[in-house]
Amino acid sequence: MGDRSEKGLVKHKRRSTISGDAAGAHQKTLSGQVKEKEQSQRPRHDTPANKHKNHRDAGDHDFSCHKLQESLLSSDSGYSNYRGILNWCVVMLVLSNARLVLENLIKYGVLVDPIQIISLFLKDPYSWPAPCLIIVSNVFIMAAFYIERKLSVGIISEGTGTFLHCINLAALLFVPAGTVLSLTSITPVGSVLALSVFTILFLKLYSYRDVNKWCREIRQAKARTLSRSQSCPSVHKANGPTEYTHVSYPANLTHRDMYYFIFVPTLCYDLNFPRSRRIRKRFLLRRLLEMVFLMQLMLGLMQQWMVPTIQNSMKPFQDMDFSRIVERLLKLAVPNHFIWLIFFYWYFHSSMNFVAELMRFGDREFYRDWWNSETIPYFWSNWNIPVHKWCLRHFYKPMLVKGVNKLSAQLAVFFLSAFFHEYLVSVPLKMFRFWAFLGMMAQIPLAYLVGRFLRGNYGNAAVWMSLIIGQPIAVLMYVHDYYVLHYESTAA
Repeated sequence: MGDRSEKGLVKHKRRSTISGDAAGAHQKTLSGQVKEKEQSQRPRHDTPANKHKNHRDAGDHDFSCHKLQESLLSSDSGYSNYRGILNWCVVMLVLSNARLVLENLIKYGVLVDPIQIISLFLKDPYSWPAPCLIIVSNVFIMAAFYIERKLSVGIISEGTGTFLHCINLAALLFVPAGTVLSLTSITPVGSVLALSVFTILFLKLYSYRDVNKWCREIRQAKARTLSRSQSCPSVHKANGPTEYTHVSYPANLTHRDMYYFIFVPTLCYDLNFPRSRRIRKRFLLRRLLEMVFLMQLMLGLMQQWMVPTIQNSMKPFQDMDFSRIVERLLKLAVPNHFIWLIFFYWYFHSSMNFVAELMRFGDREFYRDWWNSETIPYFWSNWNIPVHKWCLRHFYKPMLVKGVNKLSAQLAVFFLSAFFHEYLVSVPLKMFRFWAFLGMMAQIPLAYLVGRFLRGNYGNAAVWMSLIIGQPIAVLMYVHDYYVLHYESTAA
């Protein structure tokens, strides 16, 4: 009995030992996993050997400092953020022109004289030929208006009306030109203003005649009676709330409609103009202040900068010193171009928006992005939208309808533009040298060369060069001829 109890105790002890060994092994395994987890969470301190081994395992690209790429100024890099360089160009432009301004003031002093500006418009304070000539233009406006009224009711035939319109339009060009050439009391500046008004009226009344003729043709095709309430609906809400009022022929033939068209900043007549509902007084005031300030700035730059340069350019022309002529040309190019840019903003943005706001005229597209022009035709079709619309609507497309090919129609448009440029320069100066006409016609081969051989930025640079250099050449040619004709002959 005692032996059996001892053996049972031994067996029980062995069983407990075995189970204890298994539990201990299990505990060691758990503790080992905990230690490995703690070691993995601790920051590792790699030795140089470990680092070398890791780099060798990861590959060379993880620590390489080079990659395949282009330089920023290379065209293949795709980089386009040159804002800093643009700011640098502006700073250099300001500094260089500040030096020219200071040099001009030191050399000539202050030349700005308001009294001299008034004398450019009036020789005799009691004789105002240019304003009187502009007032007389109402005769031609009323003539066109009553011709259209007679045509609308059938009192005169279409052929007779066309003949009377031709007489009226021809008189619009020749009567003021003859008056300017015959009067000695009218100044060149006053002549330019008067002839500009008559040229604008010529284009407006031509459009007035065309549109009413088209309306008569439509009325003959679709006989119907129409009524009139007010000339001017609007298509979209661009300048405040707008209103719709439809007008149809012949209810548009009223004095109010005619003079509304005469004063709005457009050359193309419509029976229904887009109009805004109200006048924005703050917008109107800003445009007025811009007009006054920029006008004074232009006149001051002309007196202070351009006039001395032109006067100093006469001797090189007389001596035919080509190097000095080129130097004077480049010196004149800078102020001339500045004044031209200021004039563009003053006329096409400030003045036209002022008049449009005052007349509640809704179509304010007076220019497009001509400064991005890469071809000559793109510039001429985007810098003066009212003239471009008129040429396209009343001159270019009718020629295509009559069977004229596109090239001939484009040449005819350039010829017409060249004629009016020469008309507005030669008649006021009372001398015919055709420099403006030739300058405009020279745009045709220039347009071909630029479009054929230059693209992108190079084409845009060519357009800017033609503007910067071309205008001073024409200015110097006319000034030289005017000086020789009036001053040298008087001295002799």
